[in-house]
Amino acid sequence: MKAKKILLIDDERDFGVLMKSFFTRKNFEVYHAVTLAEGMKILDEIEPDYIFLDNNLPDGLGWGKTEYILVNYPKAQLNLISAYHVPKTSASSFRILEKPLVMEELNRIFE
Repeated sequence: MKAKKILLIDDERDFGVLMKSFFTRKNFEVYHAVTLAEGMKILDEIEPDYIFLDNNLPDGLGWGKTEYILVNYPKAQLNLISAYHVPKTSASSFRILEKPLVMEELNRIFE
């Protein structure tokens, strides 16, 4: 069976290392971008199954790309993440997660 792909777009490198380790142990292919531009380029190249998109990035607000992602990658599960308090809401096409992330919450995404 082909490994599912995860794209993490987050400028916090330590967070990226932790997430990559967590998901690699679950047999995912993990790609990490530290800027919005880099993430959008990788998005077009790999067409991930899951996207974790931070809001506050050095080159812009990640959440400004949500409509583009939802329209152009409808099969991907979009997970918006932020260190700021965010409303707890979810839909079939996206979730909003607040940092610090809780591993149990990440596990529920894949159930």
